[in-house]
Amino acid sequence: MSSHDPSLVYTGIIIEEDSLTLGELCKACCVHADWVLGLVEEGILEPHGTEIRLWRFSGSNLVRVRSALRLQRDLGVNLSGIGLILDLVEELENLRIQLKMTGHIREDQPKP
Repeated sequence: MSSHDPSLVYTGIIIEEDSLTLGELCKACCVHADWVLGLVEEGILEPHGTEIRLWRFSGSNLVRVRSALRLQRDLGVNLSGIGLILDLVEELENLRIQLKMTGHIREDQPKP
């Protein structure tokens, strides 16, 4: 087992500099490549590279796939809905960061 084996990452910090191939991403998330291709077609994931065999996925893509999988599995959300939900969650997190930076929200303040 190498320390770069993505299947060993269950929780923890995602290192953005690491990149995963399509196969590694699928293995890490226990999904089929066709499902990941659907996420790419919907614009949910944006791999780096021009050809499928050259695609590389970032750590944030790994997080998005796992979130998408939970939305579909647990709530029955379709791919279009998954894209919308993930974009809104990301926007909400960015707004929270901006509010913290401007001092309008404290770190210890509970999330609504």
